[in-house]
Amino acid sequence: MKTMFELNEEMKIPAASLPLVLLPGYMLDESLWDEVVPLLRWAAPIDRLPLGPGSTTEEIARSVAQAAPERFVLVGFSLGGYIARKVAELYPERVAALVLVASSLEVDSAERAKAKQDAIRALDPSTFRGLSMGAIAQSLHPDRRGDRELVTRIREMGRRLGYEALVLQSGLQRDGIAAASLTCPTLVIGAAQDPLRSAQETRELAEAIPGARLEVIEQSGHMLPLEQPGVLAASITAWLGTVGKAT
Repeated sequence: MKTMFELNEEMKIPAASLPLVLLPGYMLDESLWDEVVPLLRWAAPIDRLPLGPGSTTEEIARSVAQAAPERFVLVGFSLGGYIARKVAELYPERVAALVLVASSLEVDSAERAKAKQDAIRALDPSTFRGLSMGAIAQSLHPDRRGDRELVTRIREMGRRLGYEALVLQSGLQRDGIAAASLTCPTLVIGAAQDPLRSAQETRELAEAIPGARLEVIEQSGHMLPLEQPGVLAASITAWLGTVGKAT
């Protein structure tokens, strides 16, 4: 076990010099970050990790921590933002800074959770080819909803993950994840035209985390890493540059 002196010395390492860990969102894989990573121009290693293995948010968070470096900056997109908060809750000494992209504090009601599971069970696992094209299109900025190449790319991520991932991720309980007790510097990034995460949800998430900063990116729907990778990368790197010392 490390001494208090050793932990205090680690906390002096600038966040911008630490490894970066990127987590995808619901039914998305690590390729979500393909355009973002080169634009980050990050000197330290960048790890793109999946949401798993595990069947609960805590189990998935522990898997992420096991695969991550000893101390790191953590970026979570959408559902990955919930997992990122759980990692920071469980391992506060390892997460130097936190970036939550298009995420929320919201949890499913019992009725909504049941309706979601009933709809999933009505699908045929043998013919599952990813989320529906229509549902994916509706998550994007209005100007991008007719972008068949983008919609197909998102759907392919879900197809690769498969039906079992759909069932597991749809059933994850998102309650009981820390916000007010988080201690690391945190940046919350929302999309101005996100149809899945409202401006109010994004603001509430930022307000719930002590000292968190809120940024809103224009001309983007929910899929910020794909719709506005350049602006997203610039926002992350600029903010981390202001985090003079990691906590």
